[in-house]
Amino acid sequence: MDKNLNTLLKWSIENSTNANGTDGATAPPPQQQQPVDPELLKALFGGPSEAELMKAAMEVITSTDPDVTLDSKLVAFDNFEQLIESLDNANNLAEGEDANVRRKAVFALSSACRNYQPAMDVLVAEAAKGGGTGKTDKVDATNMDAVDAVMEGLRAGIPKPGAAA
Repeated sequence: MDKNLNTLLKWSIENSTNANGTDGATAPPPQQQQPVDPELLKALFGGPSEAELMKAAMEVITSTDPDVTLDSKLVAFDNFEQLIESLDNANNLAEGEDANVRRKAVFALSSACRNYQPAMDVLVAEAAKGGGTGKTDKVDATNMDAVDAVMEGLRAGIPKPGAAA
């Protein structure tokens, strides 16, 4: 568990009343409330997003700075892996009943594997099969955004002139 969250829990317990809401005779005399550490509040409400944490981990992993140790890189990989695990939940959503949920899940997965061609190939193959569920969505011809998306997909599949097939 995050050290800041433990500290915040300790602070909240120390500064709360008894479970019944009273300061009964058996309760120790009330102490003066301690102010909340600003670092705790920053960690709770203003900390970096998961995307920022992923970028920071990758900066450590790919760093050529001699001050960055192998242990630091391994810890950064562990942190990165934990952040990626939440993206894996999109796999389950890709099989949902609602077309919008499936679409958003596929967007999340494509973002996760954008720079890794083998993973992108698997994602495209699954999308072509309807996400592995046998479900396919028809495109409303009056929805120009959907038509544009289909056209972009078709263009991506057409080899460029002079390119090896």
